[in-house]
This record gives sequence, C-alpha cells and structure tokens, in this order.
Amino acid sequence: MNYLASIGSYALMIVEIFRKPTKWPIMRSLILKEIDELIYGSMGIIIFISFFIGGVVAIQTALNISNPLIPKNLIGFATRQSVILEFAPTFTSIIMAGKVGSYITSSIGTMRVTEQIDALEVMGVNSLNYLVFPKIIAMLLYPFVVAIAMYIGILGGWIAGVFGGFSSSADFVEGLQLDFTPFHVTYSFVKSIVFAFVIATVPSFHGYYMKGGALEVGKAATVSFVWTSVVIIVMNYILTQLLLG
Repeated sequence: MNYLASIGSYALMIVEIFRKPTKWPIMRSLILKEIDELIYGSMGIIIFISFFIGGVVAIQTALNISNPLIPKNLIGFATRQSVILEFAPTFTSIIMAGKVGSYITSSIGTMRVTEQIDALEVMGVNSLNYLVFPKIIAMLLYPFVVAIAMYIGILGGWIAGVFGGFSSSADFVEGLQLDFTPFHVTYSFVKSIVFAFVIATVPSFHGYYMKGGALEVGKAATVSFVWTSVVIIVMNYILTQLLLG
C-alpha cells in the first residue's frame, strides 16, 4: 500500500507542478540557472564516460571476432548499434540519475528541512511549480546531451579500433554506414525525453516530501537514486517493446 500511496502522491505532484505558474521574469532566471547546473554542469562527465564506453565496446567486439571469415566492419557496426540504442540514452541516464538526481533531492530536501518551502507557501507561491518546473524545462535539453554522447562514443570506438590496430579506418566507417536505420536515432531521442522527465521529477518527489532532519536528506538522495534508476530501466523496457517490438 505504501508503494501505491507513493505513486498516487507522485501523480498529484505532477498535476500540481503545472498549476498556478510563477511569473515569467522569475521563471526565466530559474530555468537558465537549472540549465547551467543540470545540463552544462554534467557535460564533462558525460563526454568522459561516453568516450571510454565507445572504446571498450569496439575493443571487446574486436577481441571476440576470432573467425577470419567475419568482416572487420562488424566492429564499427557493433559500436554504432550499442552506443546509439543503449549506451548513449540509457547508460548516460543512469549516470545523470546519480549526479543530477542526488543534487535535486538534496537541494529540495534541504529547503524542506530549513522550512524554506513552507515560507514559499506562506507567500502564496506554488512551491512545486517554483522548484520543479524549471528543472523539467531545463531537462528538455537532455536529448542534445545524448546526441553528444552518441558522437563521442562512436569517436571513442573509432580511435580505439583504429589506433589499437583492431580495424582500419575504412572498415570502421563502412561498419558505421552498414544497414543504418534512422529510426534508431529517433527511438533513442524519444527514450531520452522520457528519461529526462523521470530524472527531473522522481528526485524532486523524494526531496519535496521527505521528513526529518539533515541526516534524512542524505538518505532521501540515496533512495531517489535507486528509484530513479529502477524507473529508467522499467521505462527502457516498455519503450523498447513499444517502439522496436
């Protein structure tokens, strides 16, 4: 019953976020602030991880090709498919759930503990709209982060494959172009938009409705990371069945 109650509270929170919006001049500054902290601030770790993930996929694919009859362009093909379909949208989202999600939960949870949210409500401000809506809008830019992760991941695979001596540049590029389906990129972007909404709202839910003191803020951040990751994995399965099944 606790899970059902939490799901109901989450749904009510989503509805409340879009009621009684904050004035645009204030909201604009909040959105720009969240874009800087949630999107721009995460680019470094995303680029770093994507580069090495692409390289690892290329190396592992090359090392598992023991049959000389299998063409070398399979390395580029496998790297492209792995990065575009799963690693860029899903693995990146798990990283974002840890980095961005923990930040969202701890920042809102601290405001709850220090009664800043109560002060907003007393002043007649819709605190959910004020705190959560800018994060949702900022995370709409998340597909651009995923696009960069795709590019960097494939670049990392090309560097690892070519400079590691596993494949020639021509074979790798030929594999990248082999049986390319543009809808796979669309599928990845659709997933990233759904994941972005999850990353913005699930940690906000745990931070907004937390109870206790400063110690509970850390516990709420841990719980929010776990549940955000669970929701991302479940939604990944559902979207894959709907879009590719």
